[in-house]
Amino acid sequence: MTSYPNDRLVVFIDGANLYSTARALNADLDFRKMLDGFRQQSRLIRACYYTAVIEGEEFSSIRPLVDWLGYNGFSVVTKPVRRFTDAQGHTKTKGNMDIEIAVDMLEMAPHMDHAILFSGDGDFRRVVQAVQAKGVRVTVVSTMKSQPPMIADELRRQADDYIDLADRLDDWGRPRTPSTAPTVRTFDRNEG
Repeated sequence: MTSYPNDRLVVFIDGANLYSTARALNADLDFRKMLDGFRQQSRLIRACYYTAVIEGEEFSSIRPLVDWLGYNGFSVVTKPVRRFTDAQGHTKTKGNMDIEIAVDMLEMAPHMDHAILFSGDGDFRRVVQAVQAKGVRVTVVSTMKSQPPMIADELRRQADDYIDLADRLDDWGRPRTPSTAPTVRTFDRNEG
């Protein structure tokens, strides 16, 4: 990734997608190291983390992560998970944050020079194209080094730069071991 020290940088993290990507790489992420690295490269304006949460439960496994991120420099955007019953009578959950991320990227475009999107979801190709048209460089972070790859080809091709998360684990993460396996669970966009 080409960095410019005077760039106004905004980080957008699709929590469910990043969780799935890290899990596919058998790694845990160190969000503090990640933010510190971005602060050293550019003028970090904001780091946003998006995730759906289960409301009304006595304990939510995502709540400790959301709280930690909120106290440590992230703007955390959440919405409640929706539960519904399909035609076969199965209860499903849904917690997609794509619209929130897309709207925030478009609203922040006049205030940033560089956006970093942590997601491999091909649905973001069009919003990446739209913010690029406003003069913003976009770097996408995901991985092609898992089976299956976690990045949609059309999103990778649309981005100005692509970072494979597997190549940055020395900087932003650590290998997952049975004793450090996370207990935090986010909702995959495919659920529901």
